Amino acid sequence: MTDTESIRLAVGDVAPELCLENQDHKQICLRDFIGQKVVLYFYPKDLTPGCTTQASEMTQILPKLNAAGYKVIGVSPDSPERHSEFIKRIEIGFDLLSDPDKTTMARWGTYGKKVMYGRETVGVIRTTFVIDENGVITKASYGTKATGHAARLLKELGIPA
Repeated sequence: MTDTESIRLAVGDVAPELCLENQDHKQICLRDFIGQKVVLYFYPKDLTPGCTTQASEMTQILPKLNAAGYKVIGVSPDSPERHSEFIKRIEIGFDLLSDPDKTTMARWGTYGKKVMYGRETVGVIRTTFVIDENGVITKASYGTKATGHAARLLKELGIPA
């Protein structure tokens, strides 16, 4: 496998470990959430139009996700400082984790070849995973669209909008 090819995780796979710094430079590990359901989403870049839309929509539905027992975590290559600025600017209500070398993203299959505007490029593949209380992936959506992502997620999880 080359550095631009990636695996694809699927429903039923055990979620790979993930330990990254959040916006406060605190290490957050997926294993810390065993016993809880997690929505983990990977996105390209803080403070860009699509990623801002996605984070804003996720923040809007956060109370519904929390009430249904889900924690939300976002991951991008941005620094903790940039995450902190992003969180403050649009009032994001959940942790954003920093993966600057994209090692975690590659392990999760969220960094690699993708098609953007009809051209093949290499970059972060906007992806959402839902992980159950035992650390098993129950939903894996690669190549999601930023706009409307949150509403689709609620519908797929059977949570009233």
